[in-house]
Amino acid sequence: MEYETVIGLEVHAQLLTKTKLFCACPTEFGRKPNVSTCPVCLGLPGTLPVLNRQAVEFAIRAGLATDCKIAEKSVFARKNYFYPDLPKGYQISQYELPICLKGHLDIEADGVKKRIGLTRIHMEEDAGKLVHEHPETRAKDASWVDFNRGGTPLLEIVSEPEMRGPQEAVAYLKKLRAILVYTEICDGNMEEGSLRCDANVSLRPIGQEKFGTKVELKNMNSFKNVEKAILYEIDRQTAVLEDGGKIIQETRLWDADRGETQSMRGKEEAHDYRYFPDPDLLPLVVEGAWIERVRKELPELPDAKKERFMAQYRLPAYDAEVLASSRGLADFFEVCAAEFAQPKKVANWVMNEFLRMIKNDERLIPASRLKPKHLAEALRMVEEGTLSGSAAKNVLQKVFDTGETPKAIVEKEGLAQISDEGSIEKAVEDVIAANPKEVERYKAGNDKLLGFFVGQIMKNTGGRANPAKVNELLKKKL
Repeated sequence: MEYETVIGLEVHAQLLTKTKLFCACPTEFGRKPNVSTCPVCLGLPGTLPVLNRQAVEFAIRAGLATDCKIAEKSVFARKNYFYPDLPKGYQISQYELPICLKGHLDIEADGVKKRIGLTRIHMEEDAGKLVHEHPETRAKDASWVDFNRGGTPLLEIVSEPEMRGPQEAVAYLKKLRAILVYTEICDGNMEEGSLRCDANVSLRPIGQEKFGTKVELKNMNSFKNVEKAILYEIDRQTAVLEDGGKIIQETRLWDADRGETQSMRGKEEAHDYRYFPDPDLLPLVVEGAWIERVRKELPELPDAKKERFMAQYRLPAYDAEVLASSRGLADFFEVCAAEFAQPKKVANWVMNEFLRMIKNDERLIPASRLKPKHLAEALRMVEEGTLSGSAAKNVLQKVFDTGETPKAIVEKEGLAQISDEGSIEKAVEDVIAANPKEVERYKAGNDKLLGFFVGQIMKNTGGRANPAKVNELLKKKL
């Protein structure tokens, strides 16, 4: 039997507020265990939560950026369960009346465009973190709880089960991450856990409308692991069904080292959490004027920026997609293109050289010593014939490493391109004289040897000879 895969994603995005959702404790990552705590986030008797207004504004921003309807009235609820990292014995979340409803994201996977619906976006507080190795003694005879993360504001973004393969799931997650980073709601760091993704995966016979039994996958901390975990789970469920077995509704953890999912626990239903409105928090009322102010302050989003780059700079769709995928990268490109008015050439250098230097991690852009003005300066030097293309790559790497200007590096290291015809002619004559056999083979019809001669000349001139003039004089002399 042929099966169709059904995937829905639940994404938790940690908000970039300075303080927690219901108290004034800092949300800074990497502090000593349990220093970012207070009686409110530890759930001590007699304490009362106070809602973080900035977190609400971020939720509105996320909803507007994904075409959600912003609820005028939403309600916080208590989600009851017992676990060592949950000090109150319940998590403050939203259930029946979330702040954002019915949005969508447009994705493209394997050349096919598709719209994925969003069921809801709601706010909730994070739990603490269990540590199974003591951070100082490295002991493993117990588990320790770090409550620093407890109470940190999260958005839970729930998709409709409309994805039909791991490629679509990854495309959706990348698009969502780009929007969250663009709107400065979340830093999108999956490795540190500020963006976490759970996948609900099920199979059903092709043509059947009823969904199969879903399995929830957790512990996927990169796009690659999301894809691998879903692929593994599809194969596992297919094997179970083909053997006549039944899929159990459960939560499974992705083990990246073993490349497999492992059973963690039975999957709870909503009624297991005994949701009810939190009596300590009033209903949240969001006025229309607030929503409209946030709407006006939204930045240009990735899809709109991609279309503009194609129209304004005449960039191919692929280039525009790559550059618009990161707000920092897009800004870098635009500043450079304003100084060196050849956008396609700028795009090539940004995508090939700059992305290589920052190792495809846009979070490194703000700290980079290589600025747009440096790239523009180097490209002008190439255009003027002062610097060869290959030398420019080396110069830009030195700028990235040291922060010096391209001009200063070229002058200090003597990297200026040789364009003087007399100097190049001598270099050509020297190489021809040193390789008589190759000259005879070239004259006999082996045109490929031209590259050999050019390589020798460039080697002898330290890569500084003007390639166009080298080719012109070389052909003339041969």
